[in-house]
Amino acid sequence: MSASDVLPHSAIIAILAMAAATQLMRLGGYWLMGHVPITPRVRKMLEALPGSVIIALTLPAVVKTGPTAYLAIGAVVGFMLWRRNEFVAVAIGIAVATACRAYGL
Repeated sequence: MSASDVLPHSAIIAILAMAAATQLMRLGGYWLMGHVPITPRVRKMLEALPGSVIIALTLPAVVKTGPTAYLAIGAVVGFMLWRRNEFVAVAIGIAVATACRAYGL
């Protein structure tokens, strides 16, 4: 008896279960925040949250990659402070990282 004989649609069932769990978590978050009073302190925390998530996701890659990532992130941050355009800043970061790797950095 092979694994495919036991449950032939197990991949589809797993994907649907994960999608359902994801949607339940999202709906649960909306429901939970519906019961939290939005005080100035909570508002500041919610406004800072996206930046914290981005830092948490990018910092390990920056530390692992080294000078290329430092230069690319520096270019992105510098452009964001100057022009406040996310799409162009990301494009500049990609261009800086590509140029650094092309020149062996």
